[in-house]
Amino acid sequence: MPQIAKTTNQQTVLTTFEVTPGTCQDLLEELTDAYASFISKQPGFISAGLHVNDAQTRIANYSQWARREDFQAMLRSDEMRARNRKISDMCRSFEPVLYDVAAVFDTPG
Repeated sequence: MPQIAKTTNQQTVLTTFEVTPGTCQDLLEELTDAYASFISKQPGFISAGLHVNDAQTRIANYSQWARREDFQAMLRSDEMRARNRKISDMCRSFEPVLYDVAAVFDTPG
């Protein structure tokens, strides 16, 4: 489960995939398999979540990594490069962007 905190040194990655309603479920299954069988087992992986909008035209992915270099090493692996070629064929575009947490707001407890 993602833990969002400004005080951590973790690397946050937000990736948005632009899809069609006809390919949304296929891409979601591909991403789910990638996380279950490969990405979640990589050094530095902490957590991730997949989100789908109501129109099924966008998938958003939130992932956390111990270090930026861990995420980059996963992307550069032969397996992930092959998976990303397949993922690219299933969507109009996708873009992973690395972020640092700037602020966090919670419900008062």
